[in-house]
Amino acid sequence: MTATDDGESPSLVAASLSGAADADWARAAASHVDAAVLGGIALDPASRAAARDLVARGRSEFLPDDPLAWIDRQLAALAGAPVRPGVNVRSATVDPVREAAAVCAEHGAVCEVNAHCRQPELRAVGCGESLLSDRDRLADYVAAAAGTGATTSVKVRAEVPDVDLVAVADAVADAGAEWLHVDAMDSEAVVGELIADEGARADLTVIANNGVRGRRTVAEYAAHGADAVSVGRPTEHPAELARVAEAVRAWRDGELSIGEPPERRREASP
Repeated sequence: MTATDDGESPSLVAASLSGAADADWARAAASHVDAAVLGGIALDPASRAAARDLVARGRSEFLPDDPLAWIDRQLAALAGAPVRPGVNVRSATVDPVREAAAVCAEHGAVCEVNAHCRQPELRAVGCGESLLSDRDRLADYVAAAAGTGATTSVKVRAEVPDVDLVAVADAVADAGAEWLHVDAMDSEAVVGELIADEGARADLTVIANNGVRGRRTVAEYAAHGADAVSVGRPTEHPAELARVAEAVRAWRDGELSIGEPPERRREASP
């Protein structure tokens, strides 16, 4: 794997891990992935209060005194690293997203808007998954980030009740998102539903996440039309990450049997 240049689409992304995904983590994965998303990082008072509540019940979170300075330091530490960095951000208000994206833009990094986290503390303040039910506000976040010149990604989650994920994808694409990072939640077929032949959504790089462990799962997401895949926990297990990277290499080199999209299934990918 080699890092993507600015503007190029990735093939294998290291997805943010709460409280673990920092510059050292990204460098450790860099020989296998071509992009690494740091964070998530809570930006504004409401999201930071929620993150403190998460820490109080045992979760690992990044809680630096100055989140923007943390982003700047972490991205500076990756200068010259063979991986394109990004930062996954959480906020209950739009202005901190714009400010974080501006820092990302200075470093040629991706700003990823978190519309994914399902912890009740974050949802209660309007962060994470709750944004999927508020498309206008999510689109405002994306437009603010994209307006800084940063490549903007949105991480979303499948199977959220009463959420039309295709409509969400249309909204964020219209607002300027370039990447759509999809936690398929054992619903791999949703990736195919998000692929479009025309309109703004046709230009989205669709990154499939959840259950990617090797050739079979990479081939499954590829069959559904994913442009790339991402891994979270495997980034902490070198042998597993190397296995996924080899599967992605085979995919890109045309050596992986893709076939037809398999039937929707309910159990987790091995």
